[in-house]
Amino acid sequence: MTDLIAGLTVAIVALPLALGFGITSGMSAAAGLSTAIIAGLLAALFGGSKYQVSGPTGAMTVILIPVVHQFGISAIPALGIMAGAMVVLMAIFKLGAIINRVPWMVVEGFTVGIAFIISLQQIPLALGIAKGNGEKSYVVAWNSLQNALTIGLNFSSLLIVAITLMIKFSYPVLTRKLGLTLHIPASFMALLIVTLITKLFSIDVVTIGSIPRSLGALQKIEFSNLTSLLIPALWIALLAAVESLLSARVADGMAHEKVHFEPNRELFGQGIATVAASIFGGMPATGAIARTSVNVRSHAKSRLASIFHALVLLFIALVAAPLVSQIPTAVIAGLLLGTSYRILNPVSIMESLRTTKSEASVLIVTAFSTVAIDLIWGMAIGIALHMGLARYSKKPASL
Repeated sequence: MTDLIAGLTVAIVALPLALGFGITSGMSAAAGLSTAIIAGLLAALFGGSKYQVSGPTGAMTVILIPVVHQFGISAIPALGIMAGAMVVLMAIFKLGAIINRVPWMVVEGFTVGIAFIISLQQIPLALGIAKGNGEKSYVVAWNSLQNALTIGLNFSSLLIVAITLMIKFSYPVLTRKLGLTLHIPASFMALLIVTLITKLFSIDVVTIGSIPRSLGALQKIEFSNLTSLLIPALWIALLAAVESLLSARVADGMAHEKVHFEPNRELFGQGIATVAASIFGGMPATGAIARTSVNVRSHAKSRLASIFHALVLLFIALVAAPLVSQIPTAVIAGLLLGTSYRILNPVSIMESLRTTKSEASVLIVTAFSTVAIDLIWGMAIGIALHMGLARYSKKPASL
């Protein structure tokens, strides 16, 4: 029974995130939702962690945005199949244990960088304006602000974002003070209340739009750009491997597991999940730290919770698609801004910065490189700095 409750809770949390990351990636809300369903189900069945919840993530959208910009959405099925196959090969060659040893301060810096990028990606939606030109998230955000100053702000969108954030952060405090034990996540309450407000008061805002009542359509695979897609596919495979193993590692720590997850089996499951999601109109997926954490905190005991989460999302896609289509995109922007703040976790960051100067510098440099260059280079620079500082201090590096 606890697995079913955990699965339902995770599904409610996953819904706005799946929709949001689908939109942010340059694909669609439907693509994000189908990814959460297909990848969530297959990774739970074939993966190596009993707590892992998989689907579209903010980190993956960062890599997908320039690919979609350069090659178009039609390239994503081939890209996803290639990346998923690479992750499966990593599992076959038993690279999971090696990838799983990425230094913790590199992971912290990487996570901080992702949180900043997710925040920057929401600026156009929050302002209610067209996305500015540029490939880097900070360039797009700056150009979007310039556009807003030129053509004017959409105050309805800003108000919706503000109300969404207010509900998301005040709802848990209010329920606790009132002694209520409602098992409804704050993000879902914010989504529900603000969507109802926009409908009741006929507020003119952009909504998610039509979502097909289906699991996803079989996609035509474009073979014309396979050579050009090889490097992006490799980056996606590396990101999927690192993020998924990190998420599983965090889950074991939260659950105080004595028997830890199987890294190579986890890679196999994630690879299969990405291939399948891409074939049916979704996007490459990874283990999602935020949703996996909710799963553990909701007292999940087995992979049945993750399976049930995917089935609940499938039910929503088949039955409630017309209702989901009415959700304002500004609500999604507000929820993702709140999520990025939670990912950032200022208290944890301050504690990390109070450690040794070497570890603090690894965190800062990794975070800055992740935002300024890209995710893979950010992690590579962080690992190189960690190993260099460890050698300099004559301490063995953990990689």
